[in-house]
Amino acid sequence: MLLLLRYPVNTISQFGTILLVFFVVFYGGRAVAPTAISDSIEGIIVGYLLWSMSITAYSGLSWGVTREAQWGTLEQLFMSPFGFGPVMVVKMVVNVLESFLWGALTLLVMMTVTGHWLAVDPLTVVPLGALALAPAVGIGFFFGGLAIRFKRIENAFQLMQFFFIGLIAAPVAQYPLMKWLPLAQGSQLLQTAMKDGVALWNLPAGELAVLVATAVGYLALGYAAFHYCQRWARREGVMGHY
Repeated sequence: MLLLLRYPVNTISQFGTILLVFFVVFYGGRAVAPTAISDSIEGIIVGYLLWSMSITAYSGLSWGVTREAQWGTLEQLFMSPFGFGPVMVVKMVVNVLESFLWGALTLLVMMTVTGHWLAVDPLTVVPLGALALAPAVGIGFFFGGLAIRFKRIENAFQLMQFFFIGLIAAPVAQYPLMKWLPLAQGSQLLQTAMKDGVALWNLPAGELAVLVATAVGYLALGYAAFHYCQRWARREGVMGHY
């Protein structure tokens, strides 16, 4: 968060890039297929919102570990009295809060530009958003662990952005088993809540249970992989190498 404030030009450029991609999708799609865009604009807004937040939440830890290794400060984190794992968890919580900040600003701009105003009940959207982002956080822990062990995996980071698009757009209604994939169930429930104005307590209990299970499951698996990779790097003696 401090880096965002100290380097405002880079921060503004980052936010501008997020909006630019949406403008290309919206205006380009409206020029090519205006009817299709008009019929699905609410879904596009919600899907793009979740995608942009997922990228921020997922990449924060991965890029953070890579930068710490480049700066030569990764070993200092291991010397923290709180332990390396808890420090990384706190960094991830900050990344998620940052993703909600970016998401709120992006959503406001998207609704203003398109003229479509969705139902944004904080008591519904915030819990669903947090649970929807949890699998992305788990993937972030996984790639953070790989960054500790293998150092240079930036190309893999970028490939995951396109993978997230497929997960968010997964046809859960037609293929129910897809709801167990990361982000898929969260995207489906956010669509229902924001497009149809359904409150959290009115959503089906079974669907919420799947969302909680995938959130906890992928987050736990990601953190376990992160813990294993840091121990692997210690055994190989490459913790401080870059």
